[in-house]
Amino acid sequence: MNYKKALGALALLLVPTLALAHPGHGDNGLIAGISHPIGGLDHLLAMLAVGLWAAQQQGSARWALPCTFVGTMLIGGMLGFEGLNLPALESGIAASVLALGLAVALAVRPPLALAVVATTP
Repeated sequence: MNYKKALGALALLLVPTLALAHPGHGDNGLIAGISHPIGGLDHLLAMLAVGLWAAQQQGSARWALPCTFVGTMLIGGMLGFEGLNLPALESGIAASVLALGLAVALAVRPPLALAVVATTP
């Protein structure tokens, strides 16, 4: 068991100390990057809406919607790390929050392929 603990400690030491959630925030630490999605109201509302919308679905859509959402967020994060600046990003986030909120309020149940595409902001 000590080998696993040592390996885990080594892995934690290799984690970068900076988490760049947005351009111009390069001096913030890892905790700031991890807490960023929870601190921003738009991010929190989008995550909540995806969860509520997934709960209203049936079958594989219950897992496909949140997994697709998280996957596209990871891809977006990697693009951000590479320095790609997407135009009108904040407007897109606001539009996705509105669209997801409407989907929850209206209890929309589209076909799985359309629902998965809808969760890719």
